[in-house]
Amino acid sequence: MACFDDDEDTILEEIPVFLSKNLQDNLYIFQYPTKSQTYNFENVSVSNCCIKPINQEVKVDFSLDTESRFYDQFKGEQLALAADGKNQAKGERPSFKRGIMDKQAFLSSRPLDDVTKYVVGVYAEKEIHLSPLTGIVQLRPSFSYFDKEDKRNKAEQKALNEEDDDEELQQVTVKFARTSAKKAKERQGFHNLMKKSDEEPWCETYWHPRSSSTSELERQKLFTTNRQSSLAFALDPKAYLTKLLPNEVRNQSIDAVLPARVFSKVRLKSLPLLEQLKIILKDGRMLSFDEIMKIFQESVDPKVTSEKLVKTLPQVGIPIHGNWVPQSEDLYPSDTFSNVNGVKSELMVRARDYVLFRFSRANFLDRQKIIFDTQLPPEEATEILKSVAYLNSDKKWQLLLPPDTQFEQRYPVVVQRQDLVWRASEQAYNEMDYEKSPKRTRKRSQRDSKSYAAACPDLPSPVNTS
Repeated sequence: MACFDDDEDTILEEIPVFLSKNLQDNLYIFQYPTKSQTYNFENVSVSNCCIKPINQEVKVDFSLDTESRFYDQFKGEQLALAADGKNQAKGERPSFKRGIMDKQAFLSSRPLDDVTKYVVGVYAEKEIHLSPLTGIVQLRPSFSYFDKEDKRNKAEQKALNEEDDDEELQQVTVKFARTSAKKAKERQGFHNLMKKSDEEPWCETYWHPRSSSTSELERQKLFTTNRQSSLAFALDPKAYLTKLLPNEVRNQSIDAVLPARVFSKVRLKSLPLLEQLKIILKDGRMLSFDEIMKIFQESVDPKVTSEKLVKTLPQVGIPIHGNWVPQSEDLYPSDTFSNVNGVKSELMVRARDYVLFRFSRANFLDRQKIIFDTQLPPEEATEILKSVAYLNSDKKWQLLLPPDTQFEQRYPVVVQRQDLVWRASEQAYNEMDYEKSPKRTRKRSQRDSKSYAAACPDLPSPVNTS
């Protein structure tokens, strides 16, 4: 176990890496998703090969062994007859010249458009040679002869129908279906791709078997011919990594795979202090000052001081019993709505501020009273309570953290300033509670009214409006 105490792992062997650019414009990877262990095209001969260089399409015809005992010659002849028909049209090229299905066509598709981050590597003589790719294509069986059969059958059926008597003209109603702009754009893009592919002609090429001398010469181009030492290896590891992959590129690749509201640590470090605190408070819901300081020291910015944090925190957070929670405006931005019932953000902000005020005056809250006071649906009231509290065993809502008295003693000015804010809001919140509380009135009796009028003759008599 002593070897694990070292700061770095022991280097067992250093392997030089070379970059070969001999085939950077002509190197493709052929993938066969449908191949199996028994039929893997290793020893199969190719009868024809075509390519469309601009659209990067490949078509390969693999020969079939028609003399094999596993081959059904009767079925092969039927398929060839169905594809080409008895009488060939003038200028039409037959799919199977011998009148039997003696080949299987494979047509390519591109699984990736951008292959700039992929290379082919060769390890030989304790060296690694990397070659950049031009493209990756996947070859799957093509059954275009079935399309020819359907097309010919439709043409024959159309010719038979034209020989029949013309039918009477009938009035028909034409209806046009509405197509969304997105679907129309996708359909147009697909048609454009198909049009570009159809316009480019197939270029016939020659297929060299793997064991041929030409294939061996092409494979030798995967090795680097110029092996001059690179200055990049004279750099220290950190500088070499930065030169190989700059921070901007790394940050973009990390953020591209993260959800919309999730920030990577690298991106968090690049933000100003105010935004960093806002994100940390939103993720933590309720944090003590020591926890915030620990997060900055270990993960964000070790140089930040406690005085700087204390000055910045009130701009994005609210202290409650010594702990910090995010401001309601950051949780519910303007012109947004709640997820469940679509309550406006302004109402959610007011309701959460009211809950925070109540927690500053009491240790426990009742959800039913919060619903009655804020007039929010139960789901939204629960969401607000969960942002700062939890439901204890007594079915009361209690703050997530106990009071941080040490922070209150160290920074009394921050506590006093927030208490002034609570006092300014207290009168408005108390009036809101008074307006919503049920009022009980006692009906004045006639005897009391008469005695009141006799005792105060100068005042007008009360009017009975019941």
